[in-house]
Amino acid sequence: MQLASPVFLILLIIVPLLFIASRWLQKRTIIPVVRFSDFNHGFAASVQKMRQTFSVKVLPALRVLRFIILALLIVTLARPQLSQSQEYRLAEGIDILLVLDISESMRAEDFEGANRIQTAKSVINNFLAHRENDRIGLVVFAGESFTLCPLTLDYPVLAELLSDVKLGQLEDGTAIGDALATATHRLRASQSKTKIVIFLTDGENNAGSIAPETAASVAKSFGIKVYTIGMGKEGGARIPYADTTFGKRYREVLTYLDEKTLKLIANTTGGSYFRATDGQSLKQVYTEIDRFEKTKFEVANAIVHKELAGYFLIPTMLLLGIEILLSNTVLRKIP
Repeated sequence: MQLASPVFLILLIIVPLLFIASRWLQKRTIIPVVRFSDFNHGFAASVQKMRQTFSVKVLPALRVLRFIILALLIVTLARPQLSQSQEYRLAEGIDILLVLDISESMRAEDFEGANRIQTAKSVINNFLAHRENDRIGLVVFAGESFTLCPLTLDYPVLAELLSDVKLGQLEDGTAIGDALATATHRLRASQSKTKIVIFLTDGENNAGSIAPETAASVAKSFGIKVYTIGMGKEGGARIPYADTTFGKRYREVLTYLDEKTLKLIANTTGGSYFRATDGQSLKQVYTEIDRFEKTKFEVANAIVHKELAGYFLIPTMLLLGIEILLSNTVLRKIP
């Protein structure tokens, strides 16, 4: 606790001085007396009994109460305060568009017992858990693309939408150029200083109307940095399919990952290309991107003062009211 106006505490010296002065004046005051020969009978006896009543006994406490009121009033004028240091974080978030391939090849089960789409969802959820104050959106694509979630700070909603993504929702194919153009369209009006796209696919551009090179150039013109991730092992992977007779069966499919195009997109926009061949390497890719693209913070310290004068003023007023009430009623002195 501290005092905003400690100079008023000098006035506290008045309290003991007034007390000493009142005692001195009390002794110097000449009180007229009437001599009686007997205090046991008549008027003298009545006076003796009056001196023993409760009101007479507590009358000196009224003087003490006045000194307490004066002391509290002086402390109130000194304005006691409670200081508390608070830290404010001024965050400068970045805008991130996650682009996820949901073509049929993402059904391949070459990631430790899980298919590619399940592994991608798990790693993206982990990535979301480590971001804060960034607006993040989601674009999904196959033979066509659309924005599943616009830029948002509501990560739980984004995670829920991601969990609902299913393969086969879109016409099959891999429209890399169209997907990047959709992401660019969402980010082009952003006022953020940093705009990035994290583009994950396991195939080559074989659908859509926009060439990946063109989409990359447009993204660059809007100051958008693209990180591309090539997913899947070389040499093909097993893709499950439903057999009406034997149930779930697998077929070996050779999926071609166009790393050249993905590297071109990353280099054109100032990003980086990563290859993920298993769940751990994919997680490491998102961890690396998370390390590159951090939200900037400015920390400001501020001291907040809470005024405590009211806590002294309220009892002062209450005691003053009690003093006025008592001095004009039960403890009233007749001149």
